[in-house]
Amino acid sequence: MARIFDVIESVDESRSQMVIRVPERGSGDFRIGSQLIVRDSQAAVFFRDGQALDTFGPGRHTITTANIPLLTGLLGMAFSGQTPFKAEVYFVGLREFTDLKWGTPTPITIKDSELGMARVQARGSYGVQIVDPQLFVNKIVGTQGLFRTSDIEGFFRSMILTKGADLIAESGVSVIKIAAMTEEIVAGIRAKAAEEFAARGAMLTSVYAEYIGPTEETAKAIDERASMGAIGDMQAYLQFQAARGMRDAAQQPAGVAGAGVGLGAGVGMGAAMAQMMAQSMQQPAQPQPAQQQAASSAPSTPNTAAEVQNMLDNLDARLMNGEISEDLYNNLRSRWEARLDEFK
Repeated sequence: MARIFDVIESVDESRSQMVIRVPERGSGDFRIGSQLIVRDSQAAVFFRDGQALDTFGPGRHTITTANIPLLTGLLGMAFSGQTPFKAEVYFVGLREFTDLKWGTPTPITIKDSELGMARVQARGSYGVQIVDPQLFVNKIVGTQGLFRTSDIEGFFRSMILTKGADLIAESGVSVIKIAAMTEEIVAGIRAKAAEEFAARGAMLTSVYAEYIGPTEETAKAIDERASMGAIGDMQAYLQFQAARGMRDAAQQPAGVAGAGVGLGAGVGMGAAMAQMMAQSMQQPAQPQPAQQQAASSAPSTPNTAAEVQNMLDNLDARLMNGEISEDLYNNLRSRWEARLDEFK
């Protein structure tokens, strides 16, 4: 048996509901002459067949065909003025709803003037207030089929995200500098989304951003680029890369002592390798002087008397051929003669 409502009211103790539907499911049977109680910061909208019939503000109201004129056509001839009519009542909260969350569910890929391509994410909060309950119910409930607060918040959030994504993509600002543009971007989101909210009987009262910036992966790329910029020249960059490579190798599991030795050796080898690579890139190979070649080709410490004597015999020929200077000749001859005396 259909339930006939004689008193129609709704209490939102949590003060967090944008819309409360009476009844929760299906249509209710409301009797002409029923009492409608609307509390402060509420509006009650009678709704039937996809159309808002009338709106009531705070106070106690007696339902008649006079205050819902459209009922006359819907009911036809009323029987003794007591005929129930089927409808739903939506109690709409008129207070400002704050701290509603918005954020990018997936990163936004943009063309970046400095990085080429970058990925951006954003999140924040917003506030909204319903200013035209009848238009709101027609557009949100009638058109979108939404009346649960979570669904309505999701719909509002999608509008903000759409405007925000367009603004970020069209800004042309590098992701490296986008944090400095947060205030301008937020103001743009509010301005562009305000018309969309107004068309649905709501007012976007505030928009705040907790974060607008690169994703973790893009932030790593920015750090890498900053490291290269701080290094400055190729030689320093090679030192940086070689030392970091050796450091990473030293960190591989090889025992506590081995790891410590590897780390120290890695950093030293990295710096030495980087210096050798940089010098080879910056300077052409220089031919060694003849006397240096000769000196480097000679054994530093002959081990037998015969080797020492052979060194002495070759000195005169090298001096005549210009392979060594006279000063080097005298130094080497004194050295080999002293060495020869050790074998006597």
